[in-house]
Amino acid sequence: MFHVILYQPEIPPNTGNVIRLCANTGCQLHLIEPLGFRIDDASVRRAGLDYREMAAVHSYPDLETCLRQLQPARLLIVETGGVDCYSRQQYQPGDALLFGRETSGLPQSVLDALPDALHVSIPMRPGNRSLNLSNAVAVVVFEAWRQQGFAGS
Repeated sequence: MFHVILYQPEIPPNTGNVIRLCANTGCQLHLIEPLGFRIDDASVRRAGLDYREMAAVHSYPDLETCLRQLQPARLLIVETGGVDCYSRQQYQPGDALLFGRETSGLPQSVLDALPDALHVSIPMRPGNRSLNLSNAVAVVVFEAWRQQGFAGS
């Protein structure tokens, strides 16, 4: 349905939670290295429970390789400070949703590579930095899936 791309995730339980989310929503998960953990790390397994076998999870040495192999219909950057609210997007199957690192987001070079119209954010109260990565992924994925009538559920 959709592609979730995590750029150099650092916290194992976040990735485990996203694995579980992808298994339950039919999304594919793409991990951009280096990872801040081993994918077989106990905390990833604990958070993902037994969903690892039910989710399509792919790893890539860099973002360019991922995008070249994936060739998504459209790439949306989900980042604090994005121009458009995530809920105003019209999501289509095949869209890829790119999320940055927990501690530093996406590099400026990645942000600059896409037009502002493809940068979306999740509204928050003023003065707050960001949501937890796995929570942010869940918010956006469920909106995208809702727009598709929860296809496959």
